[in-house]
Amino acid sequence: MTEVVRTRAELAQARAALPGTVAVVMTLGALHSGHEALLRAARERADHLVATIFVNPLQFGPNEDFDRYPRTFEADLEICRSAGVDLVFAPSRDEMYPTGEPLVRVDPGPLGAELEGASRPGFFNGVLTVVLKLLHLVRPDFAFFGEKDYQQLTLVRRMARDLDVPVEVVGVPTVREPDGLALSSRNRYLSGEERVTALSLSAALRAGAGAAVGGSGPAAALAAAHQAFQATGTAAKLDYLVLTDPELKPDPLAGPARMLVAAWVGGTRLIDNVPVQLTEPPSRTPGSKEEI
Repeated sequence: MTEVVRTRAELAQARAALPGTVAVVMTLGALHSGHEALLRAARERADHLVATIFVNPLQFGPNEDFDRYPRTFEADLEICRSAGVDLVFAPSRDEMYPTGEPLVRVDPGPLGAELEGASRPGFFNGVLTVVLKLLHLVRPDFAFFGEKDYQQLTLVRRMARDLDVPVEVVGVPTVREPDGLALSSRNRYLSGEERVTALSLSAALRAGAGAAVGGSGPAAALAAAHQAFQATGTAAKLDYLVLTDPELKPDPLAGPARMLVAAWVGGTRLIDNVPVQLTEPPSRTPGSKEEI
């Protein structure tokens, strides 16, 4: 039985009735198979599962799609029921921000101004503020986030560490369509032709990750990714395509890394990323042909 609550008072009362460990999955709604994977992973880890459904206005810029973001509450609730969610917190805007937009917000630090933050100023300020509020309200032991929004996951983990929030932040691998497209609520905005164009993001990441395994170095991995994007994404507008370390620090030379891409496909902005394992280039003998 999935209980739905909409106010802080209702949430506090329902949360007090959940013994044992509690996991939370925070969503904007418009749930899809990627969210189902998050809910399943959380359900397996904790005694009880809370899902939040709230389209957070703080993380939408003035020219972004807050008003047209899909609201599919009844369908979302059915997915939550099927996934074994105990409690759904679906507050109104006034319930989350009773005095209007908060004057005090979470500063994401330097990383918040890079990659997604460079293209969407203030985005992570809004994300971390609502995440921290929901962590305080739900009081979970575990919080599950998808790796598709990898920068968000990284910043939430950093916020929990830096601000001593007593929660374990768990990442769940990206769920993809059979052809490789990462699942996203924004995919529903794509036309049939744009849906094909959107495959350029995952194609670039596959090519880059494959090149990295050969020991040719990070520059060659990025070059392979760019070449694959240009070959399949002539109608897509690239925002960024980068290779970083797992903490999103620049210029990894070897070992675990992350390749991230963002691009506009028509009027829809999509993001994706994959883990990459950079291997050391083959050693060269001094004076050999390769060095000449």
